[in-house]
Amino acid sequence: MSKYAKRMKTMEEPANIIKGLFSSMNDPDVTSFGGGAIAKECLPVDIVREIVSDIMTVEGRGYEILSYGPVIGAKDLREVVVKELLAPKGVQANADNIIITTGGMEAMSLMCQLFIEPGDVILVESPTFVHSVETFSMFEAKCIAVEMDDDGMVTEDLEEKIIKYNPKIVYVIPTFQNPTGRTLSLERRQKIAELGSKYDVIILEDDPYRDIRYSGNELLPIKAFDKTGHTVLANSFSKIFSPGSRIGYVYANDDIISKMTDAKSASNSHTSLLPQIICAEFFKRGYYPEHHKLLCDIHRERRDAMIESIDKFFPEGTKRTFPDGGLFTWVELPGGINTTELLKESTLNPDVKVSFVAGEGFFTEGNGKGSNCMRLSFGGNPADKIRIGIERLGNLIKSKLMEEL
Repeated sequence: MSKYAKRMKTMEEPANIIKGLFSSMNDPDVTSFGGGAIAKECLPVDIVREIVSDIMTVEGRGYEILSYGPVIGAKDLREVVVKELLAPKGVQANADNIIITTGGMEAMSLMCQLFIEPGDVILVESPTFVHSVETFSMFEAKCIAVEMDDDGMVTEDLEEKIIKYNPKIVYVIPTFQNPTGRTLSLERRQKIAELGSKYDVIILEDDPYRDIRYSGNELLPIKAFDKTGHTVLANSFSKIFSPGSRIGYVYANDDIISKMTDAKSASNSHTSLLPQIICAEFFKRGYYPEHHKLLCDIHRERRDAMIESIDKFFPEGTKRTFPDGGLFTWVELPGGINTTELLKESTLNPDVKVSFVAGEGFFTEGNGKGSNCMRLSFGGNPADKIRIGIERLGNLIKSKLMEEL
């Protein structure tokens, strides 16, 4: 049998983390705080059924849906992105500078196809989204961590590492970051855009959680400060419409979109037209404002339940973030608890049966960093189930700390 490509070995570690995450999500006996999906109550099943019934006809858009489409994506969905999602956030775009991707993750793959050779450096936050690291690793990029604090990526450290490592890409999740839930400050957003221009490096702004804000003030995207085309904005419909639709988008300058269109053509010709057109009709028919309110109301309630429960049931000395939106909070435990080991016990112990994502895998620098941390998602469970699950997990953690005494 032929040997597997070297990339399969380089991506092995993050791939195993992703496998574990999805397996716990699909176990009905486990309360999962591991996944990154929105509440199922926010999936617009009835509206989608109505739209499909209307458009899947000969007189409607049936022929269009079942035919090949433009590589760059359906025009009306690209116009929705420009008018409904970018303009209200202070970004003035042209639909020709939007490409519709197959899920948000295809943006990472396409960017690597355009820019990354084996050994090239990508600067990432510490910690960062492990699924993106899996993609970067597949292209044999070297991920170098940049410090974070409560206001996001530390721009002084970023500039030092741009000078030191000459990266191809700086990857940043500015709003309700995965895994921490932190939000990059407005001042740092402007600074990062300026650094991209100053050092001729691509800023890959991955912002899928931005539109699920239910407290705090809206902040302009990094792209809003980009004057030279060095910032590429990637986003997804998974959090604001449907994860199963597998549609996302990229906004970039003419040259990048042109090259990305070539790469996508070679990869999969175009993203499926059925979910694109359903999503476009969803917005064009005016369903989004009420849907957006539901998204925010449900996830605000679940965030509050999780934060209150962590504060009540986790041991003294626990640190956690308070996100103004999105789906995650980040917890740092006291004592010498290793959350990778804790996860094994919490999922198997019949008195607990709770899963989360252990923190260590989110740190590309390794050396055990984040071994006492965990990412908890509040999107997938109602408030009462969150409270029960966090109490069980908190009791387990307290019992482990007592064993250390």
